[in-house]
Amino acid sequence: MAETGASPLPSSPSARSPLSRAEPFVWLTARVLEQRRFAYHFLEGSSAAADAVETALAAYRNEDDGYGHALEPDLRGPVSQPLHTGHALRVLDSIGRCSGQRVERVCRYLTAVSTPEGALPAVHPSQRDYPHAPFVPIVDDPPSELLATGPVVGLLHRNEVWHAWLFRATDFCWAAVESLKTSHPYEIEAAVAFLDGVPDRSRARVAADRLGRLVREQRLAVLDPGREDDYPVAPGYAPGEHHFPYDYAKVPESLARSWFTDEEMSHALGHLENEQQEDGGWPVNWRQWAPGTALEARPMVTIEALRTLRAYGRPL
Repeated sequence: MAETGASPLPSSPSARSPLSRAEPFVWLTARVLEQRRFAYHFLEGSSAAADAVETALAAYRNEDDGYGHALEPDLRGPVSQPLHTGHALRVLDSIGRCSGQRVERVCRYLTAVSTPEGALPAVHPSQRDYPHAPFVPIVDDPPSELLATGPVVGLLHRNEVWHAWLFRATDFCWAAVESLKTSHPYEIEAAVAFLDGVPDRSRARVAADRLGRLVREQRLAVLDPGREDDYPVAPGYAPGEHHFPYDYAKVPESLARSWFTDEEMSHALGHLENEQQEDGGWPVNWRQWAPGTALEARPMVTIEALRTLRAYGRPL
């Protein structure tokens, strides 16, 4: 399951440790939100630091109680979008603030933009008037997407948020997850996020076991980083846009952790450590279409890489 609240902070990292190398990169390149998140997760961990994250996140909130303003860098412009709003909930969850009236208001937005099935589209048609990544389709009547719905539903359940929106959205996610016969990495990640939070743990374990077999059969995770090029890249992904065991099992408690042996996970985490660049940040491996989007995304990727390494006990 995803982390919530403050985590143990590092003590006197060495001059060339991953954290000490990442810190100047974040201060040099990150948006205020990512600077505040970095400070909360790795430098302070205090209630005041969590308040600062929440204040920075509020700048992206709109009057409809959704989030916009390119919170997810590949969707530009001010309008609220499900993907932005899901990201905002993950930020709140990571600082232990995914509860109360703020989340009730978000659920009202989710209700308003849901499809007839009661689930979320990946992108609302209002995005058409603003720049967006060319690989993001904008249609007038978008379908329900597990990609957008699964992480939100799992996160709300795990935080014991109860809202009428969740009933049909949960049913949609179960049906989508249990019917998957072929898939792609981001959809599997969304399925795992749902399964890691949903209350019916027995059913979730059964579904996760089946997905783990699918991931291995369809080679959706690179199990040998030394032979990365031998693994297929999903259609529509960028060249080299591979996924590794830690992309699915972001923390050891995730149901997806059982998909991989200790040796496979250790090799993957070693690969993640080695991916840190000379400037201290981690690279973006998905398709880049504008200079600003890559600049904004790299600090986000860097924070998540550090959180993953810490979750698995790797020295920072």
